Amino acid sequence: MSQYFAPHPENPQPRLIKQAAQIVRDGGVIALPTDSCYAIACQLDDKDAVTKLRRIRGIDDRHHLALLCRDLSEIAQYAQVDNVQYRLLKSITPGPYVFILPATREVPKRVSHPSRKTIGLRVPHNAITQSLLRELGGPLLSSTLILPGGTVPLNDGEEIRERLEHAIDLVLDGGACGIEPSTVIDLTGAAPVLVRAGVGALAPFGLAAETVD
Repeated sequence: MSQYFAPHPENPQPRLIKQAAQIVRDGGVIALPTDSCYAIACQLDDKDAVTKLRRIRGIDDRHHLALLCRDLSEIAQYAQVDNVQYRLLKSITPGPYVFILPATREVPKRVSHPSRKTIGLRVPHNAITQSLLRELGGPLLSSTLILPGGTVPLNDGEEIRERLEHAIDLVLDGGACGIEPSTVIDLTGAAPVLVRAGVGALAPFGLAAETVD
């Protein structure tokens, strides 16, 4: 049965964050809030936890997972970012965006896209998740918390605990989140490409939702 913590949404209690970090280090898969909706996450280098995460979400290894990072310096450790991209990311992070970029060798092959060798990266603007990332000292591998057969993310901690209490190891309840996921932008080409329109504005990329089928 999963554990359930409800940290203060703006000033998370260090005791709860330390306990959450230990659950992750011990191989746990957790649900946590972001600045768009809830995500499901685990430690990057834990093969069994990643397999469990994919099973809960009902996705295969061709589905992009995203690294939740503390800041841009961490993004640069796991993805190849040029100067133009770095300035762009600096202007809009933290925020509700996932950026698809070429993965560095720091990313295990099993979690990067198998044919494109890319990885999704995100710097979330959420006090609970940022506190956990600082405590861990590294990124979390994550995916939007949409259950198999569902079309919108789960957005309530109590409901997540009720529906997944035997599947995940911890629910970090940060209050109700939205049901619109993050905006996903592919930055691997000469120009940004919109993969998924979500909470994040498209103007910084010179894109518009209506240009995507």
